[in-house]
Amino acid sequence: MTDQEYMAQALSLAQKGAGWTSPNPMVGAVIVKDGQVIGQGYHAKCGDLHAERAALAACTQDPAGATMYVTLEPCCHQGRQPPCTEAILEAGIARVVVGSGDPNPKVAGKGLAILRAHGVQVTEHVLEAQCRALNEVFFHYIQTGKPYVVLKYAMTLDGKMAAYTGASQWITGEEARRHVHTQRNRFRSILVGVDTVLADDPQLTCRIPGGRNPLRIVCDTHLRTPLTAQVVATAHQVPTCLATCVTQHQLLAPYEEKGCQILSLPSAQGHVSLPALLERLGEMEVDSVLLEGGAALHWSAVQAGIVNKVQAYLAPKILGGQGAKSPVGGQGFPHPDQALRLAPPTLTRLGEDILLESEVIG
Repeated sequence: MTDQEYMAQALSLAQKGAGWTSPNPMVGAVIVKDGQVIGQGYHAKCGDLHAERAALAACTQDPAGATMYVTLEPCCHQGRQPPCTEAILEAGIARVVVGSGDPNPKVAGKGLAILRAHGVQVTEHVLEAQCRALNEVFFHYIQTGKPYVVLKYAMTLDGKMAAYTGASQWITGEEARRHVHTQRNRFRSILVGVDTVLADDPQLTCRIPGGRNPLRIVCDTHLRTPLTAQVVATAHQVPTCLATCVTQHQLLAPYEEKGCQILSLPSAQGHVSLPALLERLGEMEVDSVLLEGGAALHWSAVQAGIVNKVQAYLAPKILGGQGAKSPVGGQGFPHPDQALRLAPPTLTRLGEDILLESEVIG
């Protein structure tokens, strides 16, 4: 097998950590000796063994002289786990093949330099694009200290999120809705506005077997969320934050008693400041946000410049209706030349529906 094929194996392993490694990256490692895989592992959960140490622990024979394939540059600093470079050198690994570098300033080329200084042969940039794409969230978070924000919505082919009556269940089919829950598992938090809570009373949970519920965040400037809302009633079971401009203790206390965490934030244009919210979430080690709000919150996010990626689920339906809501509301941009620019989208078929994903480029 080629270096690319072994790295593809490591990538498949890394993906098993989706939803659990935050705020750490997803990493996979494969160890090969005499043409045979003798060990493999992945970073399964934040605080657990890193992929390199997991692969070494799983070795079926002495790894001395073997080649290790790893999707991300091995760490060389003490964090929640000891440096992986030490484990690689102690095991006598002769060659390390790396997918992408680690932008963490504590690593950033230092890990590979240590290996080379001790005589380990290092090969870089194998399936680099795929390895970088796997950890787009980590790369953004480690470089900015702020969460990676994905604006997600479902709409018909005429651009409607709901009928003129407000009915929106269901725009897309079952396969697309299942995919949404894989995203809720993958991203660390989910953000909606209070109007979504008032209209739909959603649970905002992940409903796939073995999945991880995201941190639920409600943007609620004036604290209008009902104490009977599902997100409040279940706050002791599923972590829930209310982002608000209200500071009076007597108003906040009932929500805190229900188990909600209160994020008291400054206002911007009469609403919770979204940049301030991202700053606070970054401090809380929340590395990603799945924005599933309504048209008003979506426009506020676009206007504030906090959106990094757009996920649009398209259903082959026409709803019509001049008053039916589109995914992004507000005043909008005055001219097409001033629109939020997106990279060419990737396309995924989900049953009868289509998922388009585009990075924000300006």
